[in-house]
Amino acid sequence: MKAISCLPAATEMINELGLDSFLSGVTFECPSDKPKVVRSVLEGKHLTSSEINAIVSQHVKENKSLYFIEQELLEKIEPDIIFTQHVCDVCQVGTSYVEKAVYQLKKQPKIVPLIPKNLKEIFENIITVAKELGAEERGIELVNGYEKRIKHIKSKMKQYNKQKPSVFFMEWISPIYNSGHWIPELVQLAGGIDSLASPEGNSNAIHFKELKSYDPEIIVISPCGYSHKKARQEVKQLKALEGWKELKAVKNNQVFLLDANFFTQPSIGVVDGIELLASLFHPDLFPTNKTEPLFL
Repeated sequence: MKAISCLPAATEMINELGLDSFLSGVTFECPSDKPKVVRSVLEGKHLTSSEINAIVSQHVKENKSLYFIEQELLEKIEPDIIFTQHVCDVCQVGTSYVEKAVYQLKKQPKIVPLIPKNLKEIFENIITVAKELGAEERGIELVNGYEKRIKHIKSKMKQYNKQKPSVFFMEWISPIYNSGHWIPELVQLAGGIDSLASPEGNSNAIHFKELKSYDPEIIVISPCGYSHKKARQEVKQLKALEGWKELKAVKNNQVFLLDANFFTQPSIGVVDGIELLASLFHPDLFPTNKTEPLFL
């Protein structure tokens, strides 16, 4: 069976399941030596968060995709199955675009869209991917292991009756975006509360005055699609915001810059993300993490 993954999350799942031999094509963002079937107009460009936001906004306004498929390569591979996503057309190529590309193929592959809104559905997607590739039991076993790790955090929080700190999870820097989809749940499972989040919905741009009014105890900055190095360069502009230095989290050195791969990719890394957040919110209970505060 020849499979194509149109999103890094599915590629991660397939690799973790030990089924990478089925992969015949991936996206340009996947750390894989497989042929890159999915490309982006932003690929290779060194842009600021505000510049990326402007390009994305223009493409959305014109109903244009940020991504494209290498049609000749797709035809050459002749895949049996294609994993797509139907959550955010800004983050990855959408299912509808893939359907148009597939329509031109002589052999029609099976398209399997992954549409998670929460952690339960992410786990269901892992099992779906495993099942489609003939390894359902392996997927169930993997998910059971993840659920045990989460149960450990929940039981320890309950045992010590810990108070949950107020948190703001920032998914984009310029403009500032709150967190959406499954991320608010990750924050909650880690023992925090994000009152500005959009659980199971799209992340949204918010005005800085909302953040100032909220004044959370902890701020987590994790721009979608950014490497840690790139995010660190971008985050400096927050210092220029009037009132930033007066925020409780800033004054108490409780601002953390984290790798977005732990959170924005609906895949196996989210459990590591929960554990990472728990160690930041409650270091006395989960002291293993070595992430240092971000001083601005």
